[in-house]
Amino acid sequence: MDKLRVGILLFDGVEVLDFAGPFEVFSRTRLTPGVESRRSEDSAPFEVFTVAARGLPLFTTGGLRILPHFTFDGAPRPDILVIPGGFGTRALLADQPTLDWIRHRAAEVQRLTSVCTGALLLAKAGLLAGRRATTHWGALDLLASLDRTIIVERGRRVVEDGIVTSAGVAAGIDMAFSVVESICGPAVADETAHYIEYPRERTHA
Repeated sequence: MDKLRVGILLFDGVEVLDFAGPFEVFSRTRLTPGVESRRSEDSAPFEVFTVAARGLPLFTTGGLRILPHFTFDGAPRPDILVIPGGFGTRALLADQPTLDWIRHRAAEVQRLTSVCTGALLLAKAGLLAGRRATTHWGALDLLASLDRTIIVERGRRVVEDGIVTSAGVAAGIDMAFSVVESICGPAVADETAHYIEYPRERTHA
């Protein structure tokens, strides 16, 4: 199969595990099982990259300094788009260029996903209207207030309703595995979880 491009949005104040968890899952997935297959990209079904508004260093929640692979203007078109969360999402709710970029890419991708409060950006961009969705437990009410037509799923770790949203922080790993399973099958997803020693649960609905 041709590699699918996974684009992960970065911004100041992004939560580390929100983007790093899905990055780990997608970048370590292999169609050929075993440790040795991870030493090359030969059986990798995904090509993963990060993208931000500008090609400058960013600081995550907690102060980790990171540098995106691409800018909005220079990024390849992703097949799968991951919108992570973090305290930085609040400022982006009023950032029209970022919301426009998300809308534009959302119209092109095969799968649109969010982690944690990344769902707030999808809601603000009008992409969750009439859909079931979730976010971090501390932002469920805010998600509902951004668009009253969203059916907020409280207590679910991963929700799939055309768009795949997930609860807070570590739930992004479960989200990524649900996408891997839907594309590559349960055996590949389970083997990848075993490789990274993650106790995977099938929690999407």
